[in-house]
Amino acid sequence: MQATLPFPDISPEIFSISIFGFELALRWYALAYIIGIVLGWRLVVRAVQTPRLWREETPVMTKPQIEDLLTWVIIGVILGGRLGYVVFYQPAYYLQHPAEILAVWQGGMAFHGGLLGVIVAGLIYTWRHHIPRLSAADVMALGVPPGLLLGRLANFINSELWGRPTDLPWGVAFPTEAAQACPDVIGICARHPSQLYEAGLEGLLLGCVLIWLVWRSGALKRPGLVAGVFFAGYGLARFLVEFVRQPDTQFISDGNPLGLAWHVGGWGLTMGQILSLPMFLLGGWLVTRARRTG
Repeated sequence: MQATLPFPDISPEIFSISIFGFELALRWYALAYIIGIVLGWRLVVRAVQTPRLWREETPVMTKPQIEDLLTWVIIGVILGGRLGYVVFYQPAYYLQHPAEILAVWQGGMAFHGGLLGVIVAGLIYTWRHHIPRLSAADVMALGVPPGLLLGRLANFINSELWGRPTDLPWGVAFPTEAAQACPDVIGICARHPSQLYEAGLEGLLLGCVLIWLVWRSGALKRPGLVAGVFFAGYGLARFLVEFVRQPDTQFISDGNPLGLAWHVGGWGLTMGQILSLPMFLLGGWLVTRARRTG
């Protein structure tokens, strides 16, 4: 098995400086978060400042409210993403090492956990300010894909969350020692660039669909439609990519070489698929509800 696409020579760090003996570095992953949040914020602000997109040309939120909500969203992403990783992927380890739960600089964030954190933050904020929740969910969903796109590209640069071994011509030889340790492979190990698959599906494609729905199809006039398409679209994309994405090591064993979190007789689902199924079902319900009541 030979890789035809070499891994690009891009350092995970953009630059680093030393100040009073402390090393400070700006990483692509952090920059992806920052730019993704800014782009999502601008997209949402543009939507609430365009009255024709809303029922009776009356947006449900103002620009100051969007900026206020953004703070809640950031907190929800960080806390939810970290706690989601702890609970969904490494519960046994963190029960034994509880002091490391807050050590986010060591890595370990889960999208589904971050999503739950954002949902909780949104529910609290809309309750306090008496904002229609489904419409708020629509604008929040509109702002997510830019962060997904850039975040997955940063995962690729970091050489993390790579895919399973492949002999396809676009297989990539990731530089990390763990990625090169493919079973039954002699020589260079090529893997699916699953981060790029997710960037294209969850970020670029889903983002374009949501923008088209909002600006060309009047989707914001049907509360819950944009959020529903996002949930269903992300759930389906993530479910499919999981077939070629390398599972977390804690799920892999001699009796479970595919790293399935739930399995019976060799058939089952990865943790990513288990967490994505409810998203897909919720999204389908929201879309159906929006079409019936809109």
